[in-house]
Amino acid sequence: MHFRIPVISIVGRGGSGRTTLLEGLISLLAARGWRVATAKHHVHETDIDVPGKDTWRHERAGALVTMVSGPNRLGVFRRVDRERTLAELVDTAGDVDILLTEGFRNSSPVLVEVVRAERSTEPLCDLKDLFAVCTDVPALASEHSRSFGPNDAAGLARVVEEEFLPGRAADLGKEGS
Repeated sequence: MHFRIPVISIVGRGGSGRTTLLEGLISLLAARGWRVATAKHHVHETDIDVPGKDTWRHERAGALVTMVSGPNRLGVFRRVDRERTLAELVDTAGDVDILLTEGFRNSSPVLVEVVRAERSTEPLCDLKDLFAVCTDVPALASEHSRSFGPNDAAGLARVVEEEFLPGRAADLGKEGS
């Protein structure tokens, strides 16, 4: 599957450090001037708005679309009849350079799995299906050509930029990794 921008999904078991790694990756790429969008996949129906807040109350009252507008942020909450595809999320993201996701293991073209020994020593995905693995399990690290520590956002960012965001990889390599 091909999208107009790169889509890279960070996957792994709960508590493995996906969100922490993703935060670091976002921070490094954004600091380099890349326009980064993110999407989080929830496998269960969940409220994405804070219960009790005005927008939550508006939706509970029957609004199909609820918007929050401030001087430098816009939030849109929309009731939908089905889960959106990655292609639709790319379109929704607008004018960005890359979409980083947490989840979307079954539909993302590029997967990076975080495997932390304290959670499990086995990956969820087949290693051959992974772009990279971020792990503290030595046997897994030695089995994959692109392996990083579970917190090595700088190393992962460098490879992501080299492979998917050409033209700036040399600059990223200058940051402390």
